[in-house]
Amino acid sequence: MYRKLVLFAVGLAFTVIVVGAYVRLEDAGLGCPDWPGCYGRLIGVPDAVHDVAQAEQAFPGRTVDAGRAWKEMFHRYLAGTLGLLILAIAGLAWRRRGAARRPPWLATALVFLVALQAALGMWTVTMLLKPAIVTLHLLGGMATLALLIWLALREIGPATAPAAAQRLRPWAVLGLMLLVAQIALGGWVSSNYAALACTDFPTCNGQWLPPMDFRQAFHVLRELGMTAAGAPLTQEALTAIHWTHRLGALVTVLYLGALALAALRTPGLASQGVLLLVLLLVQAALGAANVFARLPLALAVAHSAGAALLLAALVVLNFTLFRPSEQH
Repeated sequence: MYRKLVLFAVGLAFTVIVVGAYVRLEDAGLGCPDWPGCYGRLIGVPDAVHDVAQAEQAFPGRTVDAGRAWKEMFHRYLAGTLGLLILAIAGLAWRRRGAARRPPWLATALVFLVALQAALGMWTVTMLLKPAIVTLHLLGGMATLALLIWLALREIGPATAPAAAQRLRPWAVLGLMLLVAQIALGGWVSSNYAALACTDFPTCNGQWLPPMDFRQAFHVLRELGMTAAGAPLTQEALTAIHWTHRLGALVTVLYLGALALAALRTPGLASQGVLLLVLLLVQAALGAANVFARLPLALAVAHSAGAALLLAALVVLNFTLFRPSEQH
């Protein structure tokens, strides 16, 4: 039962990330002005005429959009289910800690992480999609997925890598850190709505180094679409955000590509090397396609899903390299 719950939680966490990206790209993140309910309702959203009138009276200045509200609430229901599932996993981990001969601290840490995610979800709404909060919420979702995968691998994971593979340990850790940084940059692009700040590829607005404002682009404590001083965010700042993500993508592709090739040449890691390389190439192609096609919803969501799958592949690689031999 414990193993089944953990595996189901991995799939659900991935689904929550993908649906969250869909909600953000559909501009439905503020479909509900309150949290955890929607216009005061924990179940459903106002759609009847009298319910809509009451909701708009209770939340002055807000116009009920049932379609956007349902998208947001569907994401909340999925995330809430995941939170309850992780709580159950932690409870089972404590109950079976003696028989499993494994401390339940990882499962317990997941409970605290989910609690933080819930708070970030609330602040995303109450702080009106402040970019720093939205980006942290994305990173929290990715961290939840990564820890759940690690938890699942402890139950069903691959055998310990051969001694020759251990030379890749520091490079795999660095690759994971590099990918997390790139995901953070991608979240910053998305939360600032800068995905189309560069209209062509591989150049940006016809230039390799277009006019950019890095100071305002990466000022963390500011409102959506505004500078720290309260002025509208300039096109130069949005360009700097997008261009930096592209530069990060180039570094990530080169580094992870080299790591994937090294894994390919290492006994016991060839299949993981192939998977990492394929996911990396697909993700790079999706990034370029989003610019060429002007950010269609399906491709944009797929790009977010690709980031989660790349993260999963690197977590598996690191688990294989660091798995203690006594677990084999």
